Amino acid sequence: MSLRTVIVDDEPLARELLGHLLAEHEDLEIVAECQNGREAVDYLRTKPVDLLFLDVEMSQVGASR
Repeated sequence: MSLRTVIVDDEPLARELLGHLLAEHEDLEIVAECQNGREAVDYLRTKPVDLLFLDVEMSQVGASR
């Protein structure tokens, strides 16, 4: 049985690197990659996952800086 896994990060290169590192583990299945928290929440509302890799410091969608 593999763990259904989601990667959430606003940096495309970080998502790509983490995806490559996790691909080496046969017991993990990357089911989604999200660019921000809103995408992640939308995904998680519709599909179950076992494991979430979440960037804890992402820019806010639509926030002014």
